[in-house]
Amino acid sequence: MGIAQEFREFAVKGNVIDLAVGVIIGGAFGKIVDSVVSDLIMPVVGLVFGKLDFSNLFLVLGSVPAGTPHTLDALRKAGVPVLAYGSFITVLVNFVILAFIIFMMVKQINRLKREAPPAPAEPAATPEDIQLLREIRDSLKR
Repeated sequence: MGIAQEFREFAVKGNVIDLAVGVIIGGAFGKIVDSVVSDLIMPVVGLVFGKLDFSNLFLVLGSVPAGTPHTLDALRKAGVPVLAYGSFITVLVNFVILAFIIFMMVKQINRLKREAPPAPAEPAATPEDIQLLREIRDSLKR
């Protein structure tokens, strides 16, 4: 069995294809969560805490060259080391929301799996000729 054939068997197994679909959907879902956090949640949080933009919160860890604007992008382009804790807060909020949504999905799937299986069907009615034979047998025993 050649490597190409082994790889083909591996690649067409159901689990690998399911995993690929999960990764693709997960990537798209991650983009949706990023948008929800950055476009909907963080502006509201920033409004509550005094119009803060968490993505621009940082601490400068080195010397800033003269004439460099004091913005995160400009400092990074200038090669100044910065501790961008605002970006970390945004990513952390993304993670918490995504983890909660996945938790709720898994919880729902587990609940559906735990539902009681349908009750077994009642046994089929005994045919009339069998019932008559049983009655005859019972009357002969007396």
